[in-house]
Amino acid sequence: MRLEEGQTAVVTGAASGIGLAMARRFAAESMNVVLADVEKDALGRAAAELREDGARVLARPVDVSERDSVQELAEAAYEAFGAVHVLCNNAGVGSGAEGRMWEHEPNDWKWAFAVNVWGVFHGIQAFVPRMLAGGDPGHIVNTSSGDGGIAPLPTASVYAVTKSAVVTMTESLYAHLRAEEAAVGASVLFPGPHMLRTGLWESHRNRPERYAKERPRRTPYRSLGQWEAAMRSAGHDVEFTPVEEVAQTVVDGITADRFWMLPDSEHSDRQIRARSQSMLDRANPSYLEKFVLD
Repeated sequence: MRLEEGQTAVVTGAASGIGLAMARRFAAESMNVVLADVEKDALGRAAAELREDGARVLARPVDVSERDSVQELAEAAYEAFGAVHVLCNNAGVGSGAEGRMWEHEPNDWKWAFAVNVWGVFHGIQAFVPRMLAGGDPGHIVNTSSGDGGIAPLPTASVYAVTKSAVVTMTESLYAHLRAEEAAVGASVLFPGPHMLRTGLWESHRNRPERYAKERPRRTPYRSLGQWEAAMRSAGHDVEFTPVEEVAQTVVDGITADRFWMLPDSEHSDRQIRARSQSMLDRANPSYLEKFVLD
């Protein structure tokens, strides 16, 4: 679809990181932007920044894990702008799970699924029927991760499992939209190819009490900055992909109706080939052995 002035884009997790970069990019196309985030103060700052640049903005505090909260977001977006053309289900959290899988706390799984999986479905259910009824061209972008959707990262198994679920959910959504011969497309986004400076490492700052951890976190790194400093002091190179590049990948993918929003990366290609070949050969997943030794 073409992105045009006056169209409306909704972005969850829009107060920082990838979400804010996408909102800025849509605003640069003279689109209306609806910002949704659980962090009210950061959301207010993001909205003020975009308004100062001349964008038409609606900002709503939203907990995507709560169906009613996302339904209210959809109602507010349609009341404010009359239609929604792009939906980016981008909000996500790191689970904080540590140790081997059998040592994980149930609340780590419950919280990650509530946001990373249920949050995407809540967005689909709240917006897609309205988008189809409107009849305009549209597009849904669901944010996954190379850690789950391309090759699993056992050291972050809870997060990886949720992001794998997002891939399958988006594949199913794509098929259902095609079966309806809808003017609405769907894509799954794999940010990267390198690490990103987002708030994912500090997800615990927004962890609800109902999903509280049962025991203190053991990791020495409370932020991405601490981890990065430790890696560099140990002599390791750390590469980051600017969030602006991810936002451009999204815009390019929407305009090209590209399902796989996957940046060019030989590293990712090797992971995809290794996993696929293991399945074709009915072989054990040797590409995971390095994690067994960690």
